[in-house]
Amino acid sequence: MATADNATNQEPQEAQPGFSIEKLYVKDASLEIPNAPQIFTDRTQPQVNIELGNAAQKLDEGIFESAIKVTVTAKIGDKVAFLVEVTQAGIFAIRNIPEENIEMILGVTCPNILFPYAREVVSDLVTRAGFAPVLLNPINFEALFAQQKLQAENAAKAN
Repeated sequence: MATADNATNQEPQEAQPGFSIEKLYVKDASLEIPNAPQIFTDRTQPQVNIELGNAAQKLDEGIFESAIKVTVTAKIGDKVAFLVEVTQAGIFAIRNIPEENIEMILGVTCPNILFPYAREVVSDLVTRAGFAPVLLNPINFEALFAQQKLQAENAAKAN
């Protein structure tokens, strides 16, 4: 009788919505200092440009990879001081969640989890390269997601 009770108790748990982090990892990291060592003699404060992108893919039933790519380019005048590219990724289990909500989880929740790790890798690489750390400000991924959805809708209407 205990077996039947356990089976009955497990079924509702399996049907409950679930979200978990399976793995976080640096998928790619690169650092370029094309004008070294001369660039280190210039004491001018570099102009820093930051680009951010995110992508997601389904790996298996209920298993997804989400990744954010951060590109930081610092220039002194027209010379590149450094270029850092970091792709921070994670594998997430998303189970028993309506399909229409999964896109938002992959576009907002997962990047919010990944961003602090990407920020740390960028700062560490820049510091190890001999430059002052680049401290990335927090990103509002919910606003970015809404903006991307609006742009996609406008593009669909235009076609």
